[in-house]
Amino acid sequence: MMEIIPAIDLIGGQCVRLTEGDFAQQTTYDSNPLEVAKRFEAYGIQRLHLVDLDGARAKKPVNLAVLEKIAANTNLTIDFGGGLQSEEAVRQAFEAGAAQITAGSIAVREPETVQNWLQLYGPVKIIVGADFKGSNIAISAWTEESSYALQDFIYDYVRHGAKLFICTDVSKDGKLQGPSIETYRQLQTTLPEAGIIASGGVTTIQDLEVLQEIGVTGAIIGKAIYEGTIQLKDLERFIYAD
Repeated sequence: MMEIIPAIDLIGGQCVRLTEGDFAQQTTYDSNPLEVAKRFEAYGIQRLHLVDLDGARAKKPVNLAVLEKIAANTNLTIDFGGGLQSEEAVRQAFEAGAAQITAGSIAVREPETVQNWLQLYGPVKIIVGADFKGSNIAISAWTEESSYALQDFIYDYVRHGAKLFICTDVSKDGKLQGPSIETYRQLQTTLPEAGIIASGGVTTIQDLEVLQEIGVTGAIIGKAIYEGTIQLKDLERFIYAD
């Protein structure tokens, strides 16, 4: 069953969304992330993708207090990312209540560090972030396309024990233009052992139906919920599916 994973992106402790990861294209949706998280939980959602955008800029976690508050006041399984550049930062995130962390740009820059985390915490607790543009990995806060093929990147991590990958199409993120269906289909076909979590561009219930059909492990939904192109009540059929 495909997991439905709403996203909360944090700047200054508030719930925001960026378009294409650009801090200049920011929309603030709610000043109280805990209330947003509780609203998700009330509709039966069990997972939350919590991104510390301040932390991503500072290269260390900044919004751990928000993580702690959501973890203490909901039963959501939270994966936390943004600014996790050291083992100490990862430990802080787990201590604040994260069930999982997402290793983002560091997974590209310092694969040995992330491979160590995989050994230390296990493949269920460490999600590898695979941001991509076209068929290649995107780097430098999404502004550059590297020559590292997305498929090769995932394959290399699978060989080192990784099981879960958040694959974000940065060219589509926050634009409500639909996800990269063909990329996810190809990954499912060539790397069936990798748990692919689709991210970026999910806009409609139909998008989710196609992703579920492809067989991805999960789908992250951000702006579509906040802009109302996907209603929380319409997610129930995925959440309560047999």
